Amino acid sequence: MGDPTQQVFWFASRAFGIIAMILLAISVAVGLAMSGRLARRPGLPAKLKRFHESSTLVTFGLIAAHAGLLLFDGYLRPGLAGITLPFALGYRPVFTGIGIIAGWLAAILGLSFYARKWIGVKTWRFMHRFTIVVYLLALGHVVGSGTDARSWSMVAMLTALTAPIVFAFTYRMLPAGPRRRPAATRQGSTSSGQAGGTSSTARPRLATRPVTAAPRRLRSDELESCPNDGVARASVGALRRVQG
Repeated sequence: MGDPTQQVFWFASRAFGIIAMILLAISVAVGLAMSGRLARRPGLPAKLKRFHESSTLVTFGLIAAHAGLLLFDGYLRPGLAGITLPFALGYRPVFTGIGIIAGWLAAILGLSFYARKWIGVKTWRFMHRFTIVVYLLALGHVVGSGTDARSWSMVAMLTALTAPIVFAFTYRMLPAGPRRRPAATRQGSTSSGQAGGTSSTARPRLATRPVTAAPRRLRSDELESCPNDGVARASVGALRRVQG
């Protein structure tokens, strides 16, 4: 591998492979974030879903370019079997074979999204759980077969790509309880906080009706002082008869 002009397909394949690795890591991290309910802002899950689907399809194209360009490399000369069959390539067969398996597995799992009507949503969800395996295989392929896998730039890039996936996967595997408090619990704590520490066994206050004073009976002299009214005069006469 002396003249760089004779290695153009090797360098191009490496470039497409690195970009595919970056996009694969982002796609896997976004998928884990959606399944773990990390993205809760209104409208954000729908946008992430569209990005996840688009980035997955672009990753397939990058993987195909990464493998296909090696067919024109005059040094490796892998042949069609070398880029499609695991462990058939003579150059670091274990790690290149792992990469081929990762590519086929990524294609199967990614395209299964469009076959949900035939395989069922339950089966598709079960298959989709193995997406993390695709990333781990791809990571092993990069570390084992890359000529610059131990350089500080590659190590820093792989660390930055892997850290969000580890976090999202760990959060996804947590029980549902620690991730979100039930709504009833939140409402109960809010009500207790508003109560200001009052006892829950306090007796409720009973509604009281306003007390009105009983009407006072008028004396005969008060009745006589009333205006000339027939009812008032009759009441005075009746009162005198009773008193007499």
